[in-house]
Amino acid sequence: MKARLIAVGERAPAWLAEGFGEYQKRLSHWLPLELVEVTPGLRGKGRDAVRASADEGARVLAALPKQAHVVALDGRGKPYSSEQLAQRLEHWRQQGQDLAFLIGGPDGHAPEVLAAAGEHWSLGPLTLPHMLVRLLVAEQLYRAASLLANHPYHRA
Repeated sequence: MKARLIAVGERAPAWLAEGFGEYQKRLSHWLPLELVEVTPGLRGKGRDAVRASADEGARVLAALPKQAHVVALDGRGKPYSSEQLAQRLEHWRQQGQDLAFLIGGPDGHAPEVLAAAGEHWSLGPLTLPHMLVRLLVAEQLYRAASLLANHPYHRA
């Protein structure tokens, strides 16, 4: 099983890219994680935010691997504790499908993207910078995988 993190936005700050890379490397034995960056829609004065979100959504959907189980990061989604996420990861493994985790742009996901997702995952009620969400998802996936492997990384 492999995972793809499809994220709207390009060029994360170096410290974030380095942190993501560290967890990506740690995860490689249990869940290879590929980052796919999608160009954000054009926003600003005189621009249509709905159109920008729709453009992003089309690019996100085009980046989805075939037959993958799709999980949209969404503030209205289901929050998981680390232990619950480990249980979900085990469930996803048993399904035998690759995974695709989706991070939207500044206005969230386009309705078509939310409709394509098999489930929605919330990192909690805080509003987080979308670039930081990449790092948090990678770390939480690593934590879940380490729990399943009885690795001492997770100490509750």
